[in-house]
Order: sequence, then C-alpha cells, then structure tokens
Amino acid sequence: MPRKSTISRLSPEQRAYIEQLLREDRLTIDEMMADIRAKFATEESPSRSSLGRYRQNFETMAGRLRDIQAASRVLVSELGEDVNDRGGQRLLEAVTTLATHAALEAQDREDGVSIKEIGELARGARAVLQARTASLRERQAIENAAEARILQKQSAALEAARASGDATEDAVQFFRKRILGVNE
Repeated sequence: MPRKSTISRLSPEQRAYIEQLLREDRLTIDEMMADIRAKFATEESPSRSSLGRYRQNFETMAGRLRDIQAASRVLVSELGEDVNDRGGQRLLEAVTTLATHAALEAQDREDGVSIKEIGELARGARAVLQARTASLRERQAIENAAEARILQKQSAALEAARASGDATEDAVQFFRKRILGVNE
C-alpha cells in the first residue's frame, strides 16, 4: 500500500490554499512553491515532486468532474428542462449521483463510463419519472372522484333534512357554503 502523500499531511489551511491555487491554474509549480513558502513560512512545505503529483491528480479529477457535468447536461436534456416537482428533482439528483459514482469508480478501468451509458441511465430515469407522474395523476383522479361522491352524499343528506323539516332553508344554505364549500 502506498504511503500517504505529503500534501495530505499538511494543515487543512495549507491544503485548502494549494487547492485554491490549483483551481486558479495561473502559476507554474515553481511559482506555487514560492507562494506557498511565503504564505506558510512557519510550516513545512511540500516537495516540488509531491506538489507536481498532487497537481496531476487534481487535474485528472477536474477532468472527470467536467465529464460528469457534460453527462448531467445529457440527463437534463433527456429528462426535460421542467423537472420541477420534488420527486423529479430527487430522481434527477439520484441519477446524477449514480453517474458521478460510476464515473469515479471507473477511474481504475481503462474504458471508463461512456456518455452513451449515462444517456441510457437518463432514459431509464425518464421512464420512471413518467410512470410516477401517471401514477400521481391516477391517485389525484381517484381522490377527486371520492370527494365528489362524499359531497354528493352530504348534499343528499342536507336535502333530506330540509324535506323532512329537520333543518331550515337558512341552515341548509349555511352548511352548503361553510361546511361543504358549495356556492349555489
């Protein structure tokens, strides 16, 4: 098992500063070394070779993240731009997480994860989202039908109370408006 990088043994502040310099990507290794030594004069500085290796790994990871962002754009185009309900958002997040995980796991494989595989995953997620939407519409239709039946029964009970003389016209109208929410 290889030993830990000297970069990983630095203080969190120093590592964060090195990563910031790497993200900015404006300095050479030698310029980074001088900048790190100047900023953290009292702390141990990494060697030039360990900084170079860390930079290579950082650039490799940044490249993978750019690939993941491209795959995410494919996902959004497959799922549609208007995925705005919570379920759709969570599904999109789950697929993106799976794609990210697959891409990071594939770093050891030579063939990696292709955009085609990510696209197939996105199409599968889209099918799940469409089925979920259809199921939601069906549940809403069932709820609406049940509410209509209850309202019909309650209206019939109010009419029966009025016909039998158990309730006055004013009482029936009050219950229709305030309780049943019917404005006739």
